Amino acid sequence: MSKLTLFIKASRFWAITVMLVPVFLGGIGAYVWKGEFHPLLFILTLIGAASAHLFSNMINDLWDYRNGADVTAKENPDMISTNSGLLAGGIMSERTYAAITWSLLGLAVLSAVILSLFSSWLVMIYCVLGGAIAYFYVAPPIRYGYRGKGYSEIAILLSFGVLPIMGTYYVQTGEFSFSLVLLSMPVGILTTMLLFNHHFLHWQADEQAGKKSLVVVWGEKKSLRFSKMMLILAYAFVVICVVTKVLPVYALLALLTAIPVYKVYGGLKEENPAVAYLPLMGASQKASVRCGVVMMAAMLIQGIIQ
Repeated sequence: MSKLTLFIKASRFWAITVMLVPVFLGGIGAYVWKGEFHPLLFILTLIGAASAHLFSNMINDLWDYRNGADVTAKENPDMISTNSGLLAGGIMSERTYAAITWSLLGLAVLSAVILSLFSSWLVMIYCVLGGAIAYFYVAPPIRYGYRGKGYSEIAILLSFGVLPIMGTYYVQTGEFSFSLVLLSMPVGILTTMLLFNHHFLHWQADEQAGKKSLVVVWGEKKSLRFSKMMLILAYAFVVICVVTKVLPVYALLALLTAIPVYKVYGGLKEENPAVAYLPLMGASQKASVRCGVVMMAAMLIQGIIQ
């Protein structure tokens, strides 16, 4: 594999859209609600957020490898590993992998420092909070992703919903708004659902490695019900956003993006082999991105009409 291919595989670059969508929503919100948009600051925000996301992917793989979770999943033929496989497969050395990982964090921090100089020092709070959430997901001594208390789900909602939308909006306008919390809920919950669903692929291997995700703690049946509840809640917030006029009425078209996920749920039983959850993973990611795109389009149309 080329170096670029290795980087894409190691960082799981293909999933970057779930971070870019909330950043765009925050930027569009600033433009539509306040009439403010600074292109260079927005590009820096994109670079910082994307780097932080890729760092999160790689640091999680690095510590899952060190903690034995990735190796256990690789050795279990009934489980589907969701890591890059570069460490567990011996394709990339731990030292090289770690160097790339920390370089991404460095790029995210550099972006935050520059943004803070042109915006406010409060930007650094977003950077520190985001970095801590990403690092301590599987890293000691906290390892909150191993505790099975719902901490990881809350962290994902913050990291892929509230923080990037509010942070982007603040960089553009220097202000906060409660409307941003409502705006962040649909895509934030859908991305949380996506990352929750990926545990179904290897929850038994996680259990063997001592990684207590909610799927491990609750079991497959209860966890599947919770996953469906998140889908309903995410789209309920689309309706709430329309009712509260955070989004225009035509944003209700985003409800249509729930249909493919709903169909996948209909084909699942109370207990399923790991491979049965692959379509759910794909449908979940598409729902998160498509819902966000419809919301963005609705806001832009509203801004043009106004």
